[in-house]
Amino acid sequence: MKQSILIIAMFFLIVQSGKAQTNDLRERVIFGAKAGLNYSNVYDSQGEEFYANSKIGLAAGIFLAIPISKFIGLQPEVLLSQKGYSSSGSFLGSPYNHTRTTSYIDLPLFITLKPGEFITLLAGPQVSYLFHQKDVFSNGSISYEQEKEIENTNFRKNTFGFVAGADININHLVIGARAGWDIQKNNGDGTSTNPNYKNVWYQATIGYRFYK
Repeated sequence: MKQSILIIAMFFLIVQSGKAQTNDLRERVIFGAKAGLNYSNVYDSQGEEFYANSKIGLAAGIFLAIPISKFIGLQPEVLLSQKGYSSSGSFLGSPYNHTRTTSYIDLPLFITLKPGEFITLLAGPQVSYLFHQKDVFSNGSISYEQEKEIENTNFRKNTFGFVAGADININHLVIGARAGWDIQKNNGDGTSTNPNYKNVWYQATIGYRFYK
C-alpha cells in the first residue's frame, strides 16, 4: 500500500515537473499585446518662468519576443504613447496654466536578459515619431484648446531615446514597467517659440502573450 502511494506521488511530481517545463517560454518566439499608462514630464527645459509638472497619458501596442538563446533575446515593440507635461507661470503679470499632450508612435528595440522564466530584463534604444499635439491654456477666466498635426520644421518629429525596464511573466499574462528618456530635444530647426525640452516618462502596462 505504501509503495503504491509512493509510486502515485512520484508520478504526480513527474507530471507537474513536465508541465512546469512546458511553461518555460524563453526559447520560443512569442507575440503579445499590452496597454497601460505613462507618467511623463520633461527635463532640460529652456523657457523663462517655465515650471513643468508630470501628467498621465495612455500607452498601448504590440510586442514580439525573439530568442537568441535561452537567456538572451530581442524584443521589438510598436506603441501608441501619450506624453507631455503641465506647467504654470506668469505672462504679462497674469498667472497661467498650460497642459501639453503629445502623441507618439514609439519603436523601442530591446535587448532582453532572461535569468528566469518569470522575469525578463529589457534595455535598448527607441525612435519616437510625433504625429499630434494638444495644448490646453487657461489664464484667469479664459480657457482654450489648440490641436495640431505636426507638419512644420519647428518640431522634431523623429526623436531618439533610451528605455529600460522589466517584465513579470505569469503564463499568458505579462506585467511590464519601463523608464524612458529622450536624448534629443523637441525643437527641430531651432526656431520654435515653444519651450525646448526632452521627454522623460515611466510606463506601467498589462499584456497578454499569445502561445499554445
